[in-house]
Amino acid sequence: MTVTIGRRELLAALGGAAAWPLAARAQQAERGRRIGVLMVIAANDPEAQTRAKAFEQGLHELGWADGSRLRIEYRWAGGDAGRIRSQAAEIVSLTPDVILANATPVLEAVRQETRTIPIVFVHVIDPVSGGFVDNLARPGGNITGFTNFEFPMGGKWVEMLKEIAPSITSVAVIFSPATAPYGERFFQHIGTSASSRSIEAVEARVRSAVELEKAVAGIAAKSNSGLIVLPDTFTTVHRDSIIELANRHRLPGVYPYRYFADRGGLISYGVDAVDLFRRSAGYVDRILKGEKPSELPVQAPVKFELVINLKTAKALGIEVPLHLQQLADEVIE
Repeated sequence: MTVTIGRRELLAALGGAAAWPLAARAQQAERGRRIGVLMVIAANDPEAQTRAKAFEQGLHELGWADGSRLRIEYRWAGGDAGRIRSQAAEIVSLTPDVILANATPVLEAVRQETRTIPIVFVHVIDPVSGGFVDNLARPGGNITGFTNFEFPMGGKWVEMLKEIAPSITSVAVIFSPATAPYGERFFQHIGTSASSRSIEAVEARVRSAVELEKAVAGIAAKSNSGLIVLPDTFTTVHRDSIIELANRHRLPGVYPYRYFADRGGLISYGVDAVDLFRRSAGYVDRILKGEKPSELPVQAPVKFELVINLKTAKALGIEVPLHLQQLADEVIE
């Protein structure tokens, strides 16, 4: 596997601390199969190493350990719309055997560049309504992959927020319509669940850091308020700001991925993001061996994680119910 400038940038950003066994053996690769990988996050995002490492581990387990057989070209978009488009064009120009596309905005950009190169997506919500596949069982075309959430999850987030903060009477749902066009579908389920618990639910649509800060301040102006953060490229890229603002304004929040709780969010419940990247290697392997993406069913997540940050709970003056702690996959103290 020959590592491109995208990976070198990553290693530099991480101070060279990461160990990349496949990459190290791949430096002498001169021929073989080629995979293009376009990640929606930046190379220096802490989650970048985790995702790439999980994908490579999956390939390694499937026998792609010989560097002479495989070449991986990484690109990192950092959540920037312009960079997503330019990096998608660059990945396609390399004519890889298959492309791994991370997140809805990336998949949209890559699809605009090619209708022939096989594409495996990871972390895409509702690919049928997005027009990426014909149906989940038989995708058709050159695209298949792994979804990460179904919309009824919105009701579960409301339930958890009410359980961890029983005094909640108002909840704001944070997402960017530019990168989460499916946000309204989540909100429908959130609104229904909130109404049944006498909670007012409002949308907080944000497109910039300035809008985000204003939105959170507006939420905090209401007493007994909380927030739900949707799975979204914008919220992932701005997760540190969202968490800092929520905690500063003493707002209990429910987040979609464990890396929010790891960074100080109160509670997260959602899919195991790392598992999806590891599993995506299986589809890449099958395509490299001759199978067609049109005949590979779109896969749903199979592993979910509940993570509670007790340190944040204490700072917010929240007493987390013992039974909820016992249900958690991890409790951060």
